[in-house]
Amino acid sequence: MEILAGFVIALAIGMTGVGAGSITAPILILFFHQRASDAVTTALLFGTVVKLIATPIYLARGHVNARVLKYMALGGLPAALVGSVLLGSLDKNALTRPILIIVGVTVVISAAGTLWRSLSPSGIASRPVADKWLPWIVAPIGFEVGFSSAGAGALGTVALMRFTRLMPSEVVGTDLAFGLLLSMFAGGIHASMTGVPWMMLGKLLIGGVPAVLIGTQLTTILSPRKMRLALCVWLIYIGGQLAWRAIDTPAKTVQAAPADEFVRTNRAIRAN
Repeated sequence: MEILAGFVIALAIGMTGVGAGSITAPILILFFHQRASDAVTTALLFGTVVKLIATPIYLARGHVNARVLKYMALGGLPAALVGSVLLGSLDKNALTRPILIIVGVTVVISAAGTLWRSLSPSGIASRPVADKWLPWIVAPIGFEVGFSSAGAGALGTVALMRFTRLMPSEVVGTDLAFGLLLSMFAGGIHASMTGVPWMMLGKLLIGGVPAVLIGTQLTTILSPRKMRLALCVWLIYIGGQLAWRAIDTPAKTVQAAPADEFVRTNRAIRAN
């Protein structure tokens, strides 16, 4: 099942540029019962590998604007560092419920923003700003990615369409490259603090690596817009379920996730 999940997630990323954190973390929490903090780490590392494959393809097509990407990185990377360190410094068990709520709400907002953009006849009204303001605009996105892994794809796309003059193809490519930088940076920080969930990550990548290559090629055949619409509707549902689970489930139940193999392995390594 993990391999199939990796395939579906990576296919969506390759076709739409959306989904690395927004899909991966909720699926790992809801269906594979990973702890919320471990799911964030897994989602970031999975997104890094998948985007490392997809981004060069968009770069070769000339769809990555290096100037805009530079300004986005200036704001997004420091904020991702703050979000990652903040999550790493907090009590993971006590923070399970808040993390679930934050991830769920972020997924819903991201998906709703993308759905609104896709359904609007005129799209998002562009109001370009000076480049110097871009770091401040994307800093909250970087923080959210560092803390919950979600938001870079959908929220970054909305920000680029609203505040820059990039063409639609450049928006997808530039946002994908921005998401890669955030995932790589925040994922490295999370992995250094909690370790790498090799078992889950490996299974996701077995399905994800070929799927992202297929997805980037399908953009020339199928309509990414229809795929994005279906994806957003599903994400709104899954994000809502995640947030509702945290609100409706008793705290002891939410925190009582059994230790998985990843946690036991890390404890054994540290003990030695």
